[in-house]
Amino acid sequence: MLQIRDLIWGLLFIGCAAAIQVQITPTQGEISVGESKFFLCEVVGDVKDIDWYDPRGEKILPNSPDISVSRSDEATLTLTIYHADVDSAGIYKCVAKNGDKEAQATVQVKIFQKITFRNAPTPQEFNEGDDADIVCDVVSSPPAAIIWKYKGATIQVSKDVRFKILSNGHLLIRGIKKTDEGMYNCEARVTARGEIDFRMMKVIVNVLPTIRARQSEVNATADVGSSALLACDADGFPEPTVTWAHNNVVLETGDKYSLNGDGSELEIRDVKKVDEGDYTCIAKNKAGEKSEEVSLNVFVQPKITFLINQTASEFEEQVTLTCEASGDPTPAISWSFGQRVFTEGEQASWTQPHKYESLDKNVVVRSHARVSSLTLKNVQFTYAGQYLCTASNSIGQDNRHMYLEVRYAPKILGSVTVYTWEGNPANISCEVDAHPGAEVVWFRDGLQLPNANTTNMKVYNTPTISYLEITPDSQNDFGSYNCTATNVMGAESKEFILIQAEVPSSPEIQQVEPFSSTAVVEFEEPVSMGGVPIIKYRVEWRSLGQEWSGREYDAEDDMTRITIVDLKPETTYEVKMSAINGKGEGESSTASTFKTQPVREPSAPKLEAKAQGGNSLKVTWIKQDDGGSPIKHYLVRYKATHVSDWKPEIRLPHGSEYVLLSSLDWNTEYEVRVVAENQQGKSKPGTLSFRTAVEPTTIPDAVDGGSGLGTGAIVGILIVVFFLLLVGVDVTCYFLNKCGLLMCIAVNFCGKAGPGAKSKDIEEGKAAFTKDESKEPIVEVRTEEENTPNQEGGGPTEPNETTPLTEPDGKTVKDDNTKGETEVKNATAEVKTVPNEAPQTNGNESKA
Repeated sequence: MLQIRDLIWGLLFIGCAAAIQVQITPTQGEISVGESKFFLCEVVGDVKDIDWYDPRGEKILPNSPDISVSRSDEATLTLTIYHADVDSAGIYKCVAKNGDKEAQATVQVKIFQKITFRNAPTPQEFNEGDDADIVCDVVSSPPAAIIWKYKGATIQVSKDVRFKILSNGHLLIRGIKKTDEGMYNCEARVTARGEIDFRMMKVIVNVLPTIRARQSEVNATADVGSSALLACDADGFPEPTVTWAHNNVVLETGDKYSLNGDGSELEIRDVKKVDEGDYTCIAKNKAGEKSEEVSLNVFVQPKITFLINQTASEFEEQVTLTCEASGDPTPAISWSFGQRVFTEGEQASWTQPHKYESLDKNVVVRSHARVSSLTLKNVQFTYAGQYLCTASNSIGQDNRHMYLEVRYAPKILGSVTVYTWEGNPANISCEVDAHPGAEVVWFRDGLQLPNANTTNMKVYNTPTISYLEITPDSQNDFGSYNCTATNVMGAESKEFILIQAEVPSSPEIQQVEPFSSTAVVEFEEPVSMGGVPIIKYRVEWRSLGQEWSGREYDAEDDMTRITIVDLKPETTYEVKMSAINGKGEGESSTASTFKTQPVREPSAPKLEAKAQGGNSLKVTWIKQDDGGSPIKHYLVRYKATHVSDWKPEIRLPHGSEYVLLSSLDWNTEYEVRVVAENQQGKSKPGTLSFRTAVEPTTIPDAVDGGSGLGTGAIVGILIVVFFLLLVGVDVTCYFLNKCGLLMCIAVNFCGKAGPGAKSKDIEEGKAAFTKDESKEPIVEVRTEEENTPNQEGGGPTEPNETTPLTEPDGKTVKDDNTKGETEVKNATAEVKTVPNEAPQTNGNESKA
């Protein structure tokens, strides 16, 4: 290439030996803004000067900063353009001179702008709902065409009116949504050069927070150390921060307030009334902030703030008690005095105070907001005492007592008549009610008692009662006595009368209910008691033509029945009564005649039961009418109610009073029947039903008792005790009943009859032991031999179900017949008694 050029220049030189020729390489130039480029000016011919001129015609000097020239040899001058800009464009000229000869050449320099993204930030953030202007500033020459893409697809603005490409190349999205978030591609193209470039930009859509209070109102109670929890839930993008404010002050975690990790829960500690109000929950993010109000209602338990004791005098026009209370809601206030309650009903308002009046118009309650007054008109001494003020609302209540002191003159209480007789001391009681306490003085005939002439009188004083003790010596001591009580409020006197007591009038016999050997006398008390209580009744009876027999019976309250005993069967009797008080015995009543019944079978025993612990039961009975013939024995039978077969019959001696049933089935209903038998036959059964206890689920540990004894030791001790008991019983039977093991040895081996031998039938209860061959539990019966009233000519003992037997002197007669103690396996805890039938007379009874 160089050789060809040299050849061309040689030819030109030959053809134009005297001309100067200038050539610029390259002949034209395009330079991108910011780039650098040089141009070579070559001269053919003899040349003295070579210069470059800029588009303005100014000579370009060597070593200029942006555009400079440099000479490589005598025929070449290089033009260099550094970091071209648009001002560098134009026609540059190269001029060669040699004396008067000159040649020049020009070159057109064009400056163009490559695609440049001057402003295409990422990410770009917008608030949801705003018109989003997505910035993409591109410079180029010629200007580039801008294309926008989203998710790899070109945005078709003609298909979605929300999108628009602005004249500056920006992308406008009207009402941007959260779904519009993502990566956007801004692509620039210059068709003339086939140039293309792009920028990826991230678009973030921020969402304004939404906020919701969990409870718009929160209730709390003040002054009880409790806490209140206010809570709100916030959402948005980015995640909002939550703060709380009260009275325009932002709350922070401390002694009073506590916030959880994300600030959504505010705890208010130790709530007070001043904490009441609206609390603002604020949620804030880049999109903005939202707030929600939460109301804290603080309620206060009632508290009585004013209540004082008061004093009034009897017969004052009125006295007003005042009670004030605080609380929220406003408390209702009520008054009470003992069991009587005064209330104003529904809580009164400020504008409509409520008024309550009692029916007698003496008590008026007025309420006004937190104040209530209780007005007592026409003050009486009975108004004195403790009054209770109660303040209550939906949160709770408070109450306090106040005392109303009423000062009043003495009031003398009590009966004015006192009965006694000569030689018998009597107390006349003057009971005084007064405040303050009164001084009491006794008078008779104007003279203060006691005095030198009244040695048979004494005065005893207590804080409320004064006693005048009088022992009448003669009729002159009976009559009127004056009691006078005085205090600072006044005085009162009262006359008491001491009356000579009389003997009571006679009782009236209503009817006599006879049995074989007893009779029940029903009567009415005397019409006149003689002024003093009756202390005894005397009952006398006799068979026709015989002497009167009698007994005295202690008087009891509401006493209308007396049982007389030791009567003979089928015999006619007369009976009369008299009453006895402290003064003496009154007249006897008119005699009543009755006839006892013939000898017959006994009446059914009356049964009672008592649990003995666990599954044991003690069944006792009270002997009723024996039918005029001694009871021979008692027959006991029992069974579980759900089975048909009775346990083998248990025979007990005539003096037995109970049987002990043990080791019964747990939680089982049982029925017990007891029959009394005399020579005439058997009574109707006395019946009793009961249920045993439920079996315990745990058994106490014997070791816990601290005895330290093993099971073997305990069993051994029980065996020794049982053996000693057997020996004692055997010795007793040997000496008393001529029976037992010792008796057998004495008769069979020693030939002795034994001391005190008696030939009593074992069936009558004199046997030490009886044993049933059916392998049922052994029944142990212990007896003491006594003469029974119905044996060997004695009268029959026939108490009824409620009346005790008495001796002629009025003392209670105890039946000393044999006491039976029976232990039978199987018993109870829950008991119900079947009532016995009243004794009945058998018309077919044989005479004794």
